[in-house]
Amino acid sequence: MTQIERIKYFECLLDRTSAAAERFEAALKEFEAVQPLAAELAAYYGSKKWRRDFEDDEAGKFPENLKRGVLSEDAVYDALAENDRLCSMISK
Repeated sequence: MTQIERIKYFECLLDRTSAAAERFEAALKEFEAVQPLAAELAAYYGSKKWRRDFEDDEAGKFPENLKRGVLSEDAVYDALAENDRLCSMISK
């Protein structure tokens, strides 16, 4: 590898590393900003209101086109578990 090739190669590594760090920082800021929303979701998921909404959904009381992943026990549990996993990675 010539000097010019080496400099070009490492310049590419610098660019990729810098860009990845910038994207990561932006994603981290967004993740931190939604933590109050995750806490609100967790409170709803364990509430009587969620249970009533879930039961009413099971009884067919909502329109078919209503997006209701929040009433899926697995979807909410998985999202909150992943959120907790990521929070623990950040706090290490």
